Amino acid sequence: MRHDKPLSENPVAKQQPKRNFAIFLLISLGLSLPTLTGCNSLPKAEAEAQSRPPGAQPGGGKTAVDVATAQTGVLNEPRKYTGSTRPAREVSLRAQAEGRLLNLQVGVGDSVKQGQILAQLDDSILITNVQQEQAELGALQAEVARAQTQVKNAQALAAQAKAEQQQAQVDAERLRSLQNSGVVPAQQAELARTAAITAQQKYNAAIAQIDTEQQAVAAAKGRVSAQSAAVAQTKERQSYALLASPITGVVLEQVSEPGNLVQPGGEVLRLGDFSQVKVVVPVSELELSNIRVGQSVTVRLDAFPKETFSGQVTRISPAADQAALQVPIEVTIGNRTGKVGSGLLARVSFATNTGQKIIVPQTALQEEGGQSRQPQSNTQASPTQRESNNPSSPSQGTVFVVAGAQEQATVKARQVKIGARTNGKVEILSGLQPGERFVTRSGKPLKDGETVRVSILSKTPEKQEQR
Repeated sequence: MRHDKPLSENPVAKQQPKRNFAIFLLISLGLSLPTLTGCNSLPKAEAEAQSRPPGAQPGGGKTAVDVATAQTGVLNEPRKYTGSTRPAREVSLRAQAEGRLLNLQVGVGDSVKQGQILAQLDDSILITNVQQEQAELGALQAEVARAQTQVKNAQALAAQAKAEQQQAQVDAERLRSLQNSGVVPAQQAELARTAAITAQQKYNAAIAQIDTEQQAVAAAKGRVSAQSAAVAQTKERQSYALLASPITGVVLEQVSEPGNLVQPGGEVLRLGDFSQVKVVVPVSELELSNIRVGQSVTVRLDAFPKETFSGQVTRISPAADQAALQVPIEVTIGNRTGKVGSGLLARVSFATNTGQKIIVPQTALQEEGGQSRQPQSNTQASPTQRESNNPSSPSQGTVFVVAGAQEQATVKARQVKIGARTNGKVEILSGLQPGERFVTRSGKPLKDGETVRVSILSKTPEKQEQR
């Protein structure tokens, strides 16, 4: 009689559930594999399409090209130079006479007008000097009056002497006639003649005295004129006690304090004229040939980031910095509102002499053999390329213009005149208009009229505007 073992003790029974689970897991993985493979197939295809070079022709036979829209610009952006603002003119308010500074009417930052009284010196000594000078002037004027009286007296004596001389002359003539007739003795006639001579001498002396007195009057008047000038000068020095502003501007610095003794020529205030503002920037001597007096510039101030100021070059320093080989250039900008102060950081851009032109990548140009022109660095440029960098000697090239829709695009060879080149970009002087689409890169040489496939990486007008 056979006794069967319990199921839990049968080894085959123990392995049967494990085998069934493994078979179920393999069946599940087999069913899921196609689904997982199908999910990964589309990203893989897209990745291969994006990584494929433009020259690859997957199935369609058309050459894939990168396309861009022609736009104007500048090949070399103007360099920016930094400096700080300062008033167009700075003057010092100085004392012209010695005196103690009594008070100041303004302080740093205050606006002033031309002719406005800003400070006052102690003028008590000057007032005393004026009084003394005026007193001396009065004495000299009295002296002139006395001299003029002496002239009048001399003239009166001269007139009396003349009358006496005339009478003596008449008497001498009468007695000489009587002597000739024998009426009077010769001695009496001789005495009359002597009296006439004496009267003539007295008259001559009176005339000479008049000249002397008149010279005294002239001398006295000269002293009066000199003293009058001294009085006027002293009064002018007295007016120096009031210090008036020579310009319309702003107080930049207060040099002296009330109570200080100020000497003639001593500085009291420093003023600035902000009707215009100047900026001095150092420019390399290598770029000095491109800058001239009167040239337009653009100035931006960090204090006013949303505004642009127009100015011009007003001065080019004749002396360069020997260490840095830079030349100070003075730029002046208008400041009618007066909002631009001193010491603001300014960024100056010198305007270029040439206008904007169409700029294309250097890869868009085709060599004569049909090959794209690859960009070269400036350090490895050949002599021919360096000559082509000169805008004064343009050369010819070919650019392929794209026409048609995205799926039916064709290219047309266009001859263009080439200007300067730098950093992988080229100026187009003529032959290409703004807004036209052109090929920037292709995987193989193109032919005129060839149908192409526009790459999805091409720059459409919308993408260029977003950039």
